[in-house]
Amino acid sequence: MSELPPCPKCQSVYTYEDGALLICPECGNEWTPGTEENGEKEFKDANGNLLADGDTVTVIKDLKLKGSSQVLKVGTKVKNIRLVEGDHNIDCKIDGFGAMKLKSEFVKKI
Repeated sequence: MSELPPCPKCQSVYTYEDGALLICPECGNEWTPGTEENGEKEFKDANGNLLADGDTVTVIKDLKLKGSSQVLKVGTKVKNIRLVEGDHNIDCKIDGFGAMKLKSEFVKKI
């Protein structure tokens, strides 16, 4: 029997296979074998394309800005994004709006 790697999130040794995924029953983390070694998280846009630092993206739906009455309209171009860990995984500066954070599921790569 092959040795399964421990969970990269909580280091639990009780991981198991479910098809192509490895699953940790203790923390609920799911990952594909081979991705836990590089330590870098992959970020994908709404269409499933991989995003990288410096990419240009467009907004795919109207987004209300918290604390403001302004709306970020569909098709707004965002240049030179920076990917970060967290709930909102894109840091950027948008002309006319300033610095803000976006979720990658609300943008598409150009």
